[in-house]
Amino acid sequence: MTDKEVLNAYEKTGGVLKGHFLLTSGRHSDTYMQSAKLFVHPKESDKIVAALAEKVAPYKPQIVVSPAVGGIILGYELARQLGVTNIFAERENGSMTFRRGFALEKGTRVVVAEDVVTTGGSVKEVIELCRNMGAEVVACASVVDRSNGKVEFSVPYVPLLSMEVTSWEPDDCPLCKSGVGAPYKPGSRSLK
Repeated sequence: MTDKEVLNAYEKTGGVLKGHFLLTSGRHSDTYMQSAKLFVHPKESDKIVAALAEKVAPYKPQIVVSPAVGGIILGYELARQLGVTNIFAERENGSMTFRRGFALEKGTRVVVAEDVVTTGGSVKEVIELCRNMGAEVVACASVVDRSNGKVEFSVPYVPLLSMEVTSWEPDDCPLCKSGVGAPYKPGSRSLK
C-alpha cells in the first residue's frame, strides 16, 4: 500500500482534520490525523491494517500491545490479522500500566502498535512497561508516522505512512500568535 493510498483512506473517511490542535505531545499543529474516523469503516481499516500486518509479520510477534485509547482498535485488528493475542496499556496516575488482569510472560515477543506517532512518547512508555515485565519488544508499528522518520525507538519502527506534519511548541505557535483561539485537543491522553 502506498503513502498516497493510506492518505486517501484517511481523507475519504474524514480522518484528516484542519484547524488548531493540541497534540498529545503538548505541541500545536494545524493538521490532525483522526484514526477514529478511519476505524469506523471496517472495509477501509481492514485494508490499511492488512498492509501493516504484512510489514510486521517478519518480526514474528506473539502478542500486540497498544497504548489506550488511540491504539486499541489498531492493536486488536493487527493482532487479529497476525493471528496473535492483543492487550492494551492504560494511563493510571499519569503512567502507562496494565489493568484488567493483563500481563506479559517473560520472553514474550511483543509488537507495540499505535495509530499515529508524533514524538513517540506513549509508545516509548509502553515499550518500557513491556520490558519491565520481561517481554522482548521486537518492533513497534503505526499507521501514521507524523515525524517523517525523525522519531527514534530502541527497536525497529514500522510505519505504514510517513509524513511531515508541521507542529510547534506552544510559545512558537503561529496560530496562537495570530489570535485564532485556543487549540482543540481531539486526542485521548487526558481521559480518566
